[in-house]
This record gives sequence, structure tokens and C-alpha cells, in this order.
Amino acid sequence: MGTALLYYGADFLVMGSKAVASKFKIPPIVVGITLVAFGTSLPELIVSIIAILKGEPGIVVGNVVGSNIANIGLVLGITAVLTPIIFSFKKISFDLYFLIFITFLPLLFIYLGDLVFWQGLLFLLLLSGYCWYL
Repeated sequence: MGTALLYYGADFLVMGSKAVASKFKIPPIVVGITLVAFGTSLPELIVSIIAILKGEPGIVVGNVVGSNIANIGLVLGITAVLTPIIFSFKKISFDLYFLIFITFLPLLFIYLGDLVFWQGLLFLLLLSGYCWYL
């Protein structure tokens, strides 16, 4: 039953996202990068907030790292197996470069020590700037 609800919920999300993109005349990738991505990240955010409040920073880091690996490996992997993902590199080159940058930045911070307040603000500013760029 849970799988069926997930399937129909995802179908509803895709249809709604297409409608938003069409109504506001914005590329579907922008809707995917913003609305869909934020919506699917909300459960991870809640898990991470609860984990850090309970003094479990390893859960937070594991959640972020594992989620990104699963999104790239599992989500792109399965969808590419089902049907080719044909997209122009030119259209998403900045997005891919930003993805690489935003992926390696926390690794650098963790290597240098703990993640602290100003670094959290930096991540939020980078996200805001990226969304503004879109």
C-alpha cells in the first residue's frame, strides 16, 4: 500500500510540476531544481534536525552523504536504465559545476574541522544565490 501511495504521489508531483512550469513559462529543469528538489529534501531536513538536536552529528553527515550518493547512483542509474536521459550539457553546465563545487565544499570544511554557524550561513547564501541565478 505504501508503494502505491508513493507511486501516485510521485505521479501527482510530476503532473503538478509540469503544470507549474507551463503556467509560469519556466523550463521544467528549473521547477525540478527548486520545487521538486526542496519538496523531496524536506524529509531529510527533518531527520537531520532531529538527529542534531539529539546529539547525533554522524546521522546528519551520513544522511547528507548517503542521500547524494543514492540520488546520483540510484535515481540517475535506474532512470537511465529505463530510458535514455537526453539533455544538452550547455543547458546545465553551470548547474553541474555548481553541483561539483557545493559537493566538495563541505568535504573541505569537514577536513579542516567541524561545521560551524558561519559555514551553515554560507551554504544557505550559496543556495539562495543559486536559486536567484535560476
